Amino acid sequence: MMEAEKMLMSADVRAIVRIPRDFARSIQLGTAEVQLLVNGSDSNTARISLGYAQGAVGVWATKEAARSGGQVSGITIVSRLWFNEANDSTYFLVPGLIVLVMTLIGALLTALVMAREWERGTFEALFVTPVRSVEILLGKTIPYFLLGLAGLALCVVGSKLLFGVPFRGSLAILTIVSMLYLLVALGLGLVISAATKSQFVASQVTLFVTFLPAMMLSGFMYDPRSMPLVVQVITYIFPARYFVTLLQTLFLAGNIWSVILPNAAVLAGMAIVLLGLSVKLTAKRIA
Repeated sequence: MMEAEKMLMSADVRAIVRIPRDFARSIQLGTAEVQLLVNGSDSNTARISLGYAQGAVGVWATKEAARSGGQVSGITIVSRLWFNEANDSTYFLVPGLIVLVMTLIGALLTALVMAREWERGTFEALFVTPVRSVEILLGKTIPYFLLGLAGLALCVVGSKLLFGVPFRGSLAILTIVSMLYLLVALGLGLVISAATKSQFVASQVTLFVTFLPAMMLSGFMYDPRSMPLVVQVITYIFPARYFVTLLQTLFLAGNIWSVILPNAAVLAGMAIVLLGLSVKLTAKRIA
């Protein structure tokens, strides 16, 4: 059964029919149960699979009624959703909103503020002082890093108190992965501002590179597995996809290390590359 569930999660199969070993004896006693597991990432395919299963039950009930000369009673279909039994879309939307908030704080605000410094010529004045470029960048970005963490805390508290979203994971792990994503967002903001040196251009590029993908291609509104294959490949470029997966896992499923470690490693790698690139690009611009 574990192998079948892995195939279901990887979309190799669309549905699993599980028949217990004592099904023949249970059906004579009227206590038989059959389980149908459906991958709901593609809602249309899931509905079709459920329709086939319900149709098969209906055909069986008709045959049994014709054989016994009466109505077949006692057939009950019980539906249950994994990780979101209440079938509340808020459980999925709230973690995605956290990603949007941290993207705006980390990438957009940083890009705008740094681009304004470039426009005003403040950086040129600072870089002629004994202060190193790395120290200047740290002084400009640390406040937004702390602001992002404060926004995270407010979002987590609000999701629990206002929306009742369950949190089944570790708060320490949530903080660590959120810090990684903030570093990625800050790195993107620094790179964009150093490359454009214009507030207007930086804002447009940041929205196109960070905010729109975080909304449309991260899994916040649409499951990437239900998208065309080409679009699925493109989604792996954007860090928001990995962070949405981490948040939804920590909130709804718990500490699933097979999901947490790979996604956190990708965010860490992106943070190192982007922060290093921002430092080099800033130094090159000054030179």
